[in-house]
Amino acid sequence: MAAHAQDFKIGFVNTDRIFREASSAKAAQAKLEQEFSRREKELVDIGSTLKSNSEKFEREAPTLSESQRAARQKQLVDQDREFQRKRREFQEDLNTRKNEEQQLVIERANRAVKQVAETERFDVVFQEAVYINPKHDITDKVIKALNAAVSK
Repeated sequence: MAAHAQDFKIGFVNTDRIFREASSAKAAQAKLEQEFSRREKELVDIGSTLKSNSEKFEREAPTLSESQRAARQKQLVDQDREFQRKRREFQEDLNTRKNEEQQLVIERANRAVKQVAETERFDVVFQEAVYINPKHDITDKVIKALNAAVSK
């Protein structure tokens, strides 16, 4: 039994490190930043405008008539509602695209894990564990294989 257990080869892959260090994950992150940067800047600008309009209203409110104050307040509420809607849409779109890009990275990483496992004759490779002895960590090998596959 002991001799058979020694033949059993275990590996571990840290997926968080793959998402941080693999060139395909970095490329996906850069792609998302480039894709969403314009919309994010637009949201920041809208938020700044809304804030300055709100501050201006606070300063001018005592001198406005009741109808002017109500109209400006309604305008600010409408602007805020529109801002919140755009921010929600942005976040939903970003999360959807991030999930799509992460799924591609995961698929590539799984292929790299399988390649490393088959090449080095691992019996099992874990991606989640409460504790892992560092000698079983094959994350560096998987990242190298993943980066090599991307550069081909």
